[in-house]
Amino acid sequence: MKHNELKGLSNARLENAKECLSAAKNLFELGNFKSAANRSYYAIFHAMRAVLAFDEIDMKHHSGIISEFRKRYIKTNIFDTFLSDIISALFEIRTDSDYDDFFIISKADIELQIKNAEFFLNTICDYLKDK
Repeated sequence: MKHNELKGLSNARLENAKECLSAAKNLFELGNFKSAANRSYYAIFHAMRAVLAFDEIDMKHHSGIISEFRKRYIKTNIFDTFLSDIISALFEIRTDSDYDDFFIISKADIELQIKNAEFFLNTICDYLKDK
């Protein structure tokens, strides 16, 4: 792919990330904490995919996206390891909230999830400005 095509793909993925973060905030305000957890995770998932677009990488499994992002961008110190912590926390809570029938997430926990997703997305947006 040409650079302008990769940039277009990255931008589309970044817009998906922004939409998911907006949805997470809206769902939080409505008191739909499990759904907000899901959307906050997907915000960072699509942000990772936006970065990986320039490497022409996409995978069907979330674990593959997470692994490639960590290998290429966190282990190489392009991004701080704090982003890896955010990925782990958001993935775990999203999984629990989606699949554990009795999982309860507090307002404070989802507030932190959204704050971390916003930090992650802002970090990615800043990085992609130069691409």
